[in-house]
Amino acid sequence: MSKHDKNINNAAQSIESEEKKNVEQTQEPKKAEEQKKEEAPQEKKVDDKRLEQMEAELAKVKDEAAKGKEAVAKEKNDYMRLLAEFDTFRRRTAEEKLHLKESAIADFIKGMLPVLDSCEQALKMLDKPDNASDKEGINLIYANIMSYLKSNGLEIIKAKGEKFDTDFHEAVAQMPVDDAAKKGLIYDVVQTGYALSGKVIRYAKVVVGI
Repeated sequence: MSKHDKNINNAAQSIESEEKKNVEQTQEPKKAEEQKKEEAPQEKKVDDKRLEQMEAELAKVKDEAAKGKEAVAKEKNDYMRLLAEFDTFRRRTAEEKLHLKESAIADFIKGMLPVLDSCEQALKMLDKPDNASDKEGINLIYANIMSYLKSNGLEIIKAKGEKFDTDFHEAVAQMPVDDAAKKGLIYDVVQTGYALSGKVIRYAKVVVGI
């Protein structure tokens, strides 16, 4: 092969090589774009999966928070119910103690009433000038007993001269009276009546004017 032919052959190879290089350079962006398009769905799948996981975790957290609120509400309701039950028990116990105390005092004072009756009768029997010293002694005993009982809530029910009241008095007899203003009033007291802390424990037995 002549030198001229070699030069022509080299030039042809050089042109062919340059064209091949240009073709490859032209195809590289297309390949990269195609590869990117192929990778994009895979990346989207990964993102969607991660999003699903995050949504599931968020739903789980919300569910746990809701259960926590329900538990707190239940605990609060149980506490309030227990507090109400305790308050009711405490109040009922206090009322029962007070009732027992009042009942015990009432029973004791009722037992003392005959003693007061005896003192009153003795004072009436001794209501004479020559029995003044004896009457004074019994009167002192009576006053001491009454002072003690009054300190425990005992009250004498007013009767003589008062208007007859069935809430406090028991009529055992009637007495005709000339004065119209005294009709319906208590003429005499047969037995003294007593109240304890405002509650009648014995009605006054009285004679009513008519």
